[in-house]
Order: sequence, then structure tokens, then C-alpha cells
Amino acid sequence: MPDNKQLPADTGQMKVCEIFTSIQGESSYAGLPCSFVRLAGCNLRCGYCDTKYSYDNGIEMTLQEIIDKIKHAGVRLVEITGGEPFLHEETPALVRALLDDGFTVLIETNGSLPIRDIDERAVIILDVKTPGSGMSSENDFSNFSRLKPFDEIKFVICSREDYEWSKKIISDNSLEERCRLLMSPALGMLDPAHLVKWIVEDRLNVRLNLQIHKYIFGPEARGV
Repeated sequence: MPDNKQLPADTGQMKVCEIFTSIQGESSYAGLPCSFVRLAGCNLRCGYCDTKYSYDNGIEMTLQEIIDKIKHAGVRLVEITGGEPFLHEETPALVRALLDDGFTVLIETNGSLPIRDIDERAVIILDVKTPGSGMSSENDFSNFSRLKPFDEIKFVICSREDYEWSKKIISDNSLEERCRLLMSPALGMLDPAHLVKWIVEDRLNVRLNLQIHKYIFGPEARGV
């Protein structure tokens, strides 16, 4: 992989919770080796959040330090996650630099902030917060118009009510025609078999999205 161009010396810093390499546990990229940049800070407080440790914990790193660490890991797939990546003004610059350096970049966002400033080569994984999350009022549905065919929308389903709500969002916004769709059963709240049954009965064109890293390493493990 070619060396990336050095970023300007005055490039700002980002608060990073953790950087690690594992397999991608979710999305259409599940099962592939992936390096993760988990940024600190989140503007939402979802009831099922599994990364509460990212709310405040983190260290300041320059973009060059982050990129050097990712390059050293030697994996071409990178996910920028959080927390909430779009809280950081340097996120677009980090994404662009990684893309220019030949990485495939995924960005997982909670869907409450605009995604308009991100390089179109990146893959957006956009959460739509269901009522069961307690944060459904924070969704920015204007983001739907900015999604590309290879982007993904993820619904975390806590109940049958969440499922029916999500079906209506999909239908009302013609999301099946816009990008890839994922549905995840909230761990410990909904039996995956129930979600599978509903999807199959309705012939819904979505991908079941299990968090396979939690089944492999356990729900409390970090850095996996």
C-alpha cells in the first residue's frame, strides 16, 4: 500500500476512545478483518447502548497519528465509529486521507447529524433510531436524500412495535430503492428468531444484522 501524503502540521486533533483491529461484526461487511477508530463523545443516550465507555474516555491524537496507527495494522478495511463521528469537525479530513491512501472506509453514525460533508467514496452506515431506543425523536431523516446505493441503513429492533415502525419508515421513504437495509435484534431484548420470522413472513428486503463479535467474544468484551 502506498504511503499517504503527510497532512499539514497544523492539522487538528481528535479525541479517540480506542483503535483496534478485529473482524467487522455488523453490516454487509460482517466477517471481514477490519481496523476500528472509535471516537469519543456522543450526543445521544440510547437505552441499549453498548459503548457507554466512549462517552467521555479518550485521548487526543492528530490525524497523522491515527493514520499511522491504521497503516501499521495492515488491514485495508477501516471503520470510523463512536460515540458519534460527526461530532468531530476533523472527521471529513480523516476519511478523505484514508480513502486517498487506498483504504475502504465505513462510517457508522447515529443518524442525528448531517452527513453532507463526507467524501462520497466512503460507505455510510446510518442508524435509524427506533422508539425502543428512546431516541427516535432525534433522527435526521433529511439524511436519506444524501445516501448512495452502496450506503447502508440500520434499524436496531427492540420489539414488534419497533419492527412495524421501521417497516413504515422504509415504505414511506422508499428506502428499499435507495440503499442497503439492515435490521438488528437488540441483544438481550429481542430473540433473533422472532425478527427472522417477521422478516420472512413479510418478505421484507432487508438483511438480518447480528452482532457476530458479541456471539464470538461475549457482549462485554472491548477491542474486538
